[in-house]
Amino acid sequence: MKRIEINVNGTAYPCSPTMGAMLRFKQETGREITEIEANSFTDLCTYLWCCVVSAAKREGKTFDMSLMDFADNLTPDDMAAWNEAVTTGVAENNDAGVEKKSL
Repeated sequence: MKRIEINVNGTAYPCSPTMGAMLRFKQETGREITEIEANSFTDLCTYLWCCVVSAAKREGKTFDMSLMDFADNLTPDDMAAWNEAVTTGVAENNDAGVEKKSL
């Protein structure tokens, strides 16, 4: 999957669905990512935050927003852009013959 960034409050942050993001989601919610409810803004926002925290740590970038600070600065347009980037990445992988996996 191509590198994804999300802009929050005018700053671009890396965003990757890493194993660390999955573990963080479990720590935050008590549930596995396979239990994410597709229509739950709370689940999606929490998972997005986990992906940003994990990607920033992996890339050695500073990201010190709490989940609530992140949510306070995240707009519906930011969420839509992330969704579009993820959807486009999955479609590109499928075009390349990569098996599609769902959360």
